[in-house]
Amino acid sequence: MTKDPLVIFTPSGKRGRFPVGTPVLTAARQLGVDLDSVCGGRGICSKCQVTPSYGEFPKHGVHVEADALSDWNSVEERYDQKRGLPKGRRLGCQALIQRDVVIDVPAESQVHKQVVRKRAEVRDIVLNPAVKLFYVEVTEPDMHDPSGDLERLEIALKKEWGINGLQVDIHLLPELQGTLRKGNWAVTAAIHQVGDSAPHLLRLWPGLYEGSIFGIATDLGSTTIASHLCDLQTGEVIASSGTMNPQIRYGEDLMSRVSYAMMNEGGAQEMTHAVREGMNSLFDELAQEAGIDKAAILDSVFVMNPVMHHLFLGIDPYELGQAPFALATSSALALRTSDLGLNLHPSTRAYILPCIAGHVGADAAAVTLSEAPDKSEDLVLVVDVGTNAEIQLGNRDRLLACSSPTGPAFEGAQISAGQRAAPGAIERVEIDPETKEPRFRVIGSDLWSDEDGFEAAIATTGITGICGSGIIEAIAEMRMAGIVDASGLIGSAEQVGSTRCIPDGRTQAYILWEGRDDSPQITVTNPDIRAIQMAKAALYAGARLLMDKLDTDQVDRVVLAGAFGAHISPKHAMVLGMIPDCPLEKVTSAGNAAGTGARIALLNTTTRAEIEATVKRIEKVETAIEPRFQEHFVNASALPNAAEPFTLLREIVPLPDVSFNTGGEGAGSARRRRRRG
Repeated sequence: MTKDPLVIFTPSGKRGRFPVGTPVLTAARQLGVDLDSVCGGRGICSKCQVTPSYGEFPKHGVHVEADALSDWNSVEERYDQKRGLPKGRRLGCQALIQRDVVIDVPAESQVHKQVVRKRAEVRDIVLNPAVKLFYVEVTEPDMHDPSGDLERLEIALKKEWGINGLQVDIHLLPELQGTLRKGNWAVTAAIHQVGDSAPHLLRLWPGLYEGSIFGIATDLGSTTIASHLCDLQTGEVIASSGTMNPQIRYGEDLMSRVSYAMMNEGGAQEMTHAVREGMNSLFDELAQEAGIDKAAILDSVFVMNPVMHHLFLGIDPYELGQAPFALATSSALALRTSDLGLNLHPSTRAYILPCIAGHVGADAAAVTLSEAPDKSEDLVLVVDVGTNAEIQLGNRDRLLACSSPTGPAFEGAQISAGQRAAPGAIERVEIDPETKEPRFRVIGSDLWSDEDGFEAAIATTGITGICGSGIIEAIAEMRMAGIVDASGLIGSAEQVGSTRCIPDGRTQAYILWEGRDDSPQITVTNPDIRAIQMAKAALYAGARLLMDKLDTDQVDRVVLAGAFGAHISPKHAMVLGMIPDCPLEKVTSAGNAAGTGARIALLNTTTRAEIEATVKRIEKVETAIEPRFQEHFVNASALPNAAEPFTLLREIVPLPDVSFNTGGEGAGSARRRRRRG
C-alpha cells in the first residue's frame, strides 16, 4: 500500500502524512504549524507564503523532487503580477502536496513571531572605532601648480590630521570633484583605519557633515541572526533586531546543513544566498527602525560558528563534516561588505573575528572578548548554549575550549509540544511537590497561570506550546517533585499519585496544560525528556572533559552565555545536570556575550589585535577524538548525573530517590554504586 506524502515543516520540525492534493495551508493547520492566513484560502492576503525546499535531506530521511508541490497556478500568477512574490515562494493556500516535501515557514508568515532574545547588553566600551570623520579645507586648483583634486585632498588630510598613505576605492573618484566644488573646497571625509594599516577613504560630504556614521555588530547563529546598529561617534546602540536564520529549512543543526551541501549540487551556494538575503532584510529593518540612511553604515563586525563562517563566506563546509575538521581559514578577515553580497554602501568594511578551531568559531572568540576568562583570577567555565554549545574553561594561567553538539532540543525543537520562543509559549514552570499540580508563565504575560487576570492576559496569544527554557524548567520541576526519576522515566498515576500522569504508548506523559478549544493540550513526554537528556549530556560531557584536562573536579564559577543561556534558571539547569555542581550564586548569565564581543570589536579596534593574539593561546580540545567524552556523556544522561554526587546542589534542592523502572533497582542505589571515590 502506497503511503501518503510526508510533509515536514521548518523551523517547527512538525511532520505528518497527507493525501495527494492537500493544500499546504490545510496540512499546516492540522499539524498546528504557525502559518498565518486571514483571507480564508482565497489567495488574496498572501500571509500564508511558504518556501518549499528540494533535494536530499538526510536528517529528515527524505528526497524532495522538483514536482513535490502542484504547479504554479493562476491565483499565484495574478498575485505575483500585482504585488510580487519573492523568488521560490508559494502561497500555502494554493500549493497542493504531490510528494514528500520540506516546507519552510518564513518569519513574516508566522502568526506568533519568534522573540529573538539577543538584546544588546549594557557594557562600558572604550570608544576607538575604525571609521572616523575628518573635516578639511582643500587648496583650490591652480594653473601654476597643476595637480589632481585627489592629490590635494591627500595633502590636506596629511597636513591637518597626519593621515598618510590614503587609499581610495575606485567608485569614489567619479563623485570626488563634484563634492569638493559643492562644499566650496571644504569636505568631511570618513576614513577607515585599524592600527598601523593604510587609511581608506570611504565617503565624502561637502562642507561640514554634522550627521552620524554607523556600524553594525552581527551574531550569525545557527538558529537566529541578531544585529546591533551602533553610532560610531557615541558608541550608543540605536537599534537592535533579530530574525530567524533562513538556513533552518536546510537543517536545524549544523551537521544537517553540511550533509545538505554534500548531497545536493549547489547546496552550499543555496545556503550562502539564503543567509545573505536574510541579513540584508535584517539590515533594512534596522535602518528603518532607527530612521537612518543605510548608506551611513560604514563598518561592520561579524561573529559565527565555523559552519556558518564558511557558508557566509561562500565556502563549501564539506571539510568541517569529517575529521580532522579543517577550516579553510581560521584567521580574522578584513573585507568589504560588497564582497559578501550585502547591500550596504560600496565602501563599507567588514571584520570577521578569528575562529578558534574546527568547531569552535568566531562567536566563541567574541565570547572570550566579552567575558575575558583569560584574565580571570578564579577558574571560570563559560558556556555559550545554542544548537552547538561552545565551552571555555580557564583563568589567566591557561584557557581551554571545545564544542559539543547539543542539537536544537534546548530551543524547543524535537519536543512534542515544543516551539521557538514566541508569544503564547510556556517559558517558566513550577510544580507543587505535594499536589504535583503545575503553574506556569507564557511569553507575553507576567502573570502565572494560577493568578487572577491570567486568562485575560493570554486572550490574544493563547497557550501554543513550550519553548526551550520552559521544557528545561518543566523537567527539572518534575524531577524535584518526584514525577521523574534519575533515569528520566515518568511515573504512572499510581506511582506518582497524580492523574496528570497518563499513559503514552509504552511510557507515560505528564499533562502540563489541559488545553481548551483555542489551545492544544500540552504534555511532557518521555521522548521529550530523552531529547533533553541527550542535549544536556553532550553539554556536560564537554565541560567535564575540559575539567579533566585541568585535573579539577570543580569550578569556581559558571557563566551562561547566549540568548538561551540568558533565560535558563541556574537551579533548574543544575538539577538536570547541564552544568557542573557549583554554588548557585556563582552561576551568572552574560546574555548575548557573542553579540557583546562583536560590539566591542566594532567600537574599539584595539581589541581586534588583542583577541587575535588571545585565540592563538587558547588550547583546543576536540571532543570527537577524546576517549573519556563517551564515558562522561553516559554518566551525564542521568538527572543530574550517575557518577557525580552534586553535593552542593543536594544541600539546597531535594531530589527524591524514586525509580519507575519496575524491572530494575532504584535510581539512588545505581547512583551510589557508580560514584567515584
